[in-house]
Amino acid sequence: MESAIDTHLVCPRAISRRVPDEYQPPFPMWVGRADDAVTEVTMAYLGVQYRDAADRAGALEALRTIAGLLDNDADHHDLTEHTDAAGYVNLMVTGYWREPAAFCSWLRSPAVTEWWNSDDRLSDGLGYFREITTPRVDQFETLYAFRDNLPGVGAVMDTISGEINEHGYWGSMRERFPLSQTDWMQPSGDLRIISGDPHAGGRVTVQGHDNIAIIRSGQDWRDAGAEERSLYLDEIEPTLRAGMDFLRDEGQAVGCYSNRLVHNIDLDGNPVDETYNIGHWRSLEKLERWAESHPTHLRIFTTFFKVAADLDKLRLYHEVSVSDAANQVFEYINCHPATGMMRDAVLGQPAE
Repeated sequence: MESAIDTHLVCPRAISRRVPDEYQPPFPMWVGRADDAVTEVTMAYLGVQYRDAADRAGALEALRTIAGLLDNDADHHDLTEHTDAAGYVNLMVTGYWREPAAFCSWLRSPAVTEWWNSDDRLSDGLGYFREITTPRVDQFETLYAFRDNLPGVGAVMDTISGEINEHGYWGSMRERFPLSQTDWMQPSGDLRIISGDPHAGGRVTVQGHDNIAIIRSGQDWRDAGAEERSLYLDEIEPTLRAGMDFLRDEGQAVGCYSNRLVHNIDLDGNPVDETYNIGHWRSLEKLERWAESHPTHLRIFTTFFKVAADLDKLRLYHEVSVSDAANQVFEYINCHPATGMMRDAVLGQPAE
């Protein structure tokens, strides 16, 4: 059995694990493995927002434009849709790059900058956002109940591990982070609005802080048979949705900045049998505290444990990352003021 932490990222531990060395997990799980040459990855959530059904055609056209800009540049991307707590529909393209320099070249390319900076973004009746982080490889972890065609950040990694040890106990998520060997990954500072006014519309920029935690937790039942589809749709999905709706609507009180349960779609907006949740948290510790103690997540965790050993075609996974404030971008155009990082951001620069 392997450690979730790849061999070239192992170092002497300053922080002890929660379980003894002889711990044996209750069922097999795997993690993605990247080549030693990969030092950082970029994760970009690029969104289009609207409220009125009459704007859907224009929003889908904008989604296709964004996807087209990524087609030959991002190493992987997918398309999703969700309705937020304010009743706005959000279409997103999520892109991944295994070389941040390639992402920077893409972001600064004339096609991207001219589109994003165009006055049309201010006047076409839609909202737009881009939420981008670039964690180092010691700042993220993955976990899969399957070993092929990895989604999300796994799609830009090189291979899959053997069965890993660090799962099936509270605290195992943190202990899959290579950085957890020496660092508690504590947050510093607050979210701050450094340009614009969310309540006035227009362009708004939010400054993040060190160690914002992002979790993507996915469910793919496209290839599942009737029994597993029923297992997911009748047992897992209602429990999952209740927990994710709680975080969407009441997450501020537990340290969750933003929570979106998204449904994968095609370029025409048609749903496919795949969903994932995107949660932005003040810290890994806040995420852990909710996961370990809140009834909504305890029900999710218990349900997963009951079925995990018998999964065949139902694909469940997650990825979790933290990042430095210098490697974060949160920008919004004409989005409602509770969108993403804007809801919890305070106005102005920090005091000297």
